[in-house]
Amino acid sequence: MSSKQEATFDPKEHQHLRYNPLRDSWVLVSAHRMKRPWAGQVEKPAEEHVPRYDPCNPLCPGNTRANGEVNPHYDSTFVFENDFPALQPDAPDPGPHQHPLFQSKAARGVCKVMCFHPWSDVTLPLMKKEEVVKVIDKWAELVEELGATYPWVQIFENKGAMMGCSNPHPHCQVWASNFLPNEPALSDRCQRAYYQKHGEPLLLEYAKQEAEKKERVVVESSDWLAVVPYWATWPYQTLLLPRRHVLRISDLTKDEREDLADIMKRLLTKYDNLFEVSFPYSMGWHGAPTGPYLEGDNSHWQLHAHYYPPLLRSALVKKFMVGYEMLALEQRDLTPEQVISTTWLLSEGVVGSSAVEHKTKISFLV
Repeated sequence: MSSKQEATFDPKEHQHLRYNPLRDSWVLVSAHRMKRPWAGQVEKPAEEHVPRYDPCNPLCPGNTRANGEVNPHYDSTFVFENDFPALQPDAPDPGPHQHPLFQSKAARGVCKVMCFHPWSDVTLPLMKKEEVVKVIDKWAELVEELGATYPWVQIFENKGAMMGCSNPHPHCQVWASNFLPNEPALSDRCQRAYYQKHGEPLLLEYAKQEAEKKERVVVESSDWLAVVPYWATWPYQTLLLPRRHVLRISDLTKDEREDLADIMKRLLTKYDNLFEVSFPYSMGWHGAPTGPYLEGDNSHWQLHAHYYPPLLRSALVKKFMVGYEMLALEQRDLTPEQVISTTWLLSEGVVGSSAVEHKTKISFLV
């Protein structure tokens, strides 16, 4: 028998695996790695001044886009066909494949761009609640319109240059496809398996558990709950969930849409306040499939939104998904519970290898 006393497990000090039931996969949590000094890449500061109107910005009201079309002088949301779509409705069929290792099939669809607001210098947390409600209403309208034909309608927003967004004007994209993409197909399979085994939607039960535990809740209301999920991969990743069983965003009531606008503003304001920067992220909505799936049983589904921000230590230091994450397993450097309320190291100073670090009390709940 060893005389050495066995260590007591501490999630903040000892690496461990956490299960992601939406993807049937595992995440390696190694919170002790946050003690290491950072000498890696530091991003350029985001552009501080964005003009309210830029005559050269193709998303601004009244301006001409790349295809020669002129935007209307819109004063609310504005939706148009993407000038450079990844999916087109009339693409030809590649024909039968000749070998099981070289398969292809038809991919058709439509891609739309949706401007949230006529001003370029606002983001969703800075918009009025009633303006955000109009965004949600338009999302629901597009899901109903495109979902009448297409099996999947993906609403997503890439915010900030760090997430590949080349235009600061507040906008999102909506892609509808004649196929179920990989991520929602996997989520569909996992939610269906859980429902068949337990008789309750996975994410409905998860929301109940998180609401009771209060360990990872960022913001909540009578209708909505936003948490850093137990299985989060990105440092400040959040999952936004309705409290009642809802299949699609178009199924939300008027009151739920208004409450959603409020919870989104609160959540995104917390993001911006965290590192005192307009927080970059990729986000998107997942709901029950549409098109031919509308007549099927989708009881296993629960509407939800994913927020994936890249920032890790400061506004200038981001999380990289490389090496081990690409070749073996997703890994994170702090626990989701630490994200909620923690003493954090922030970098400040000029971009470069000599960033000055100091300890500052920062809470995701503030």
